[in-house]
Amino acid sequence: CPYYNKPSQEGLYQHFKAIAEASPLPVVLYNVPGRTGINMKSETTVRLAHDCENIVAIKEASGSLEQVDEIIKNKPDRFDVISGDDALTFSMVASGAAGSISVIGNALPREVSRMIRLEFKGEYEGARTIHHRFTELYSLLFVDGNPAGVKALLHEMGFIENVLRLPLVPTRITTLQKMTEILKTLKI
Repeated sequence: CPYYNKPSQEGLYQHFKAIAEASPLPVVLYNVPGRTGINMKSETTVRLAHDCENIVAIKEASGSLEQVDEIIKNKPDRFDVISGDDALTFSMVASGAAGSISVIGNALPREVSRMIRLEFKGEYEGARTIHHRFTELYSLLFVDGNPAGVKALLHEMGFIENVLRLPLVPTRITTLQKMTEILKTLKI
């Protein structure tokens, strides 16, 4: 959603409709009210999904499973709901989401992918076990801002330098220490 001016739901509809009409490519909506200050309600998402053929999915990060359920229940078959909130991915996929665009998946792609594949096969206990292994990491990755947490995690895993552009700064030492302890416990 556009940030700063907080458009109405009709404004959001018209904005994304104009983008869809101008785009020769498929469009994926992204609802992340924690960053934009505005939540695109399920009714608006579903209206766009029905009215605009090339709007094919939404990365939903409202934090509301009720909202996710409303979208999944009322969307056209060709439209996918994708989790944009790592802590809710397990629940969203269980409710019918098509997958995840994940922060933690950048550091632990094999594990996140396995969790989702298990859910798709109906093996919820195995998927839940993986989900619960990362519960503390989900919040630690965001405590000092995103992408500071995942960059710190990737640095601890030996993949990248822990460098961010201002105004972002590296995660605090206490957060980094907790993440390092979790990685040792998980043997990752």
